[in-house]
Amino acid sequence: MSYNAPILITGFTPFGGETINPSWQVAQRFADREMLGARIHAIELPTVFGDAEAILQRAIRKRRPGLVLMLGEAGNRSRISIERVAINLADARIPDNAGKQPKDQPLLKNGPAAYFSTLPVSQLHESLLAAEIPAECSLSAGSFVCNAVMYRALHVLADLDASARAGFIHLPYLPEQAVKHRFAPSMALSDQVAAIEIVLRTLLDQ
Repeated sequence: MSYNAPILITGFTPFGGETINPSWQVAQRFADREMLGARIHAIELPTVFGDAEAILQRAIRKRRPGLVLMLGEAGNRSRISIERVAINLADARIPDNAGKQPKDQPLLKNGPAAYFSTLPVSQLHESLLAAEIPAECSLSAGSFVCNAVMYRALHVLADLDASARAGFIHLPYLPEQAVKHRFAPSMALSDQVAAIEIVLRTLLDQ
């Protein structure tokens, strides 16, 4: 089955003292590819509140994608984490790359309390497990910039194109990052790329 509408896949710049971010390392592997008739566009978002959401919103309005797949880094996780919910909250544990560290603030005044992913989270989870890739369903995308872009994407698409699907996936550290964190959980880049390939093909095959 062909999508016709383009796919938008996003990753982030490094943050928190890191020099790489697996989300962009993975996302750029799909840039300008065509999959089952759908052209894939990749965007690197700044890890900055406000800026990331604005760039993503402009890209959605320009590209009119049928699918928005957002990727981010979750260094304390050992599995591919498919997020279910984005909440209307900015509450940063660390400063973003512009030094901003909002606390207990809404992302959008008078906006909905939360948006659910419009991806088939359980099905994607099962597809990854069937391929023997460690994966989990995660309740929330947190309250940092990852959550902010997921919330904004779903908010924009709710008005722009209710048929378009969007969701967020958190990725573990890469092995070279984990070494610096006393061997925190990690996953090879090749496995992370394979996981997102499965996610995209599962969505397009529906």
